[in-house]
Amino acid sequence: MNRINKKLQEDKKLLSIYFSAGYPNINDTVQIIQDLEKNGVDMIEIGLPFSDPLADGPTIQESSTQALYNGMTTKLLFEQLATIRETVKIPLIIMGYFNPMLQYGIEAFCKKCAEIGIDGLIIPDLPVGIYAEDYKAIFEKYGLINVFLITPQTSAERIQFIDSVSNGFIYMVSSASVTGSQSGFGISQEAYFKRIADMNLKNPQIIGFGISDKTSFNQATQYAKGAIIGSAFIKNLTENGVGSIERFVGDII
Repeated sequence: MNRINKKLQEDKKLLSIYFSAGYPNINDTVQIIQDLEKNGVDMIEIGLPFSDPLADGPTIQESSTQALYNGMTTKLLFEQLATIRETVKIPLIIMGYFNPMLQYGIEAFCKKCAEIGIDGLIIPDLPVGIYAEDYKAIFEKYGLINVFLITPQTSAERIQFIDSVSNGFIYMVSSASVTGSQSGFGISQEAYFKRIADMNLKNPQIIGFGISDKTSFNQATQYAKGAIIGSAFIKNLTENGVGSIERFVGDII
């Protein structure tokens, strides 16, 4: 069974952390992953830096730009993660845009992910219909879960279709905006969380965008299996360095 599916079966609310590979420094990637697992994080989303990250807010864009400046590439990320499964057991997901994967070759990319122990991919600009028609069989051949995003504007019909072609979790975007931390959620967002929960989808939901601390984590996970923190974690890395991971995670869980 895929590590993501095993993790989703655990009787707890899940904390997933996102960071940009190669940030703050080019060789920090593995240390950050190891430290996150050691301090109790359930899943990690490893951002593959891209020059035109449309879904990302300024914090993640800046970290992605710096990572590219540092020299991060798809090939280098795979090299850095070549032996990651010797020390890390939790699910690892690569989050990135479709263009670098196309340039690498979709099947070659999926094959490499399987070889090094990546469990899934999040590709915000890959439409679910194109995935289902052209790429689903390749992902499944290599045991990879592809995670799709929904927003408050996503129609019920589209959500049902996403649910039908998914086999892990659904990434539930808390708002229609780009990524970025905020202070808590409003009435309309809570109504959206409840509306999706009441659909009784076969795939659990994990909420992202706007989760920044213990309060927003607890608020989001009232309605979902887990929550994802990205921008707030990257800000912490920027301000306090890799050595601050224990304190950051400890303040949330």
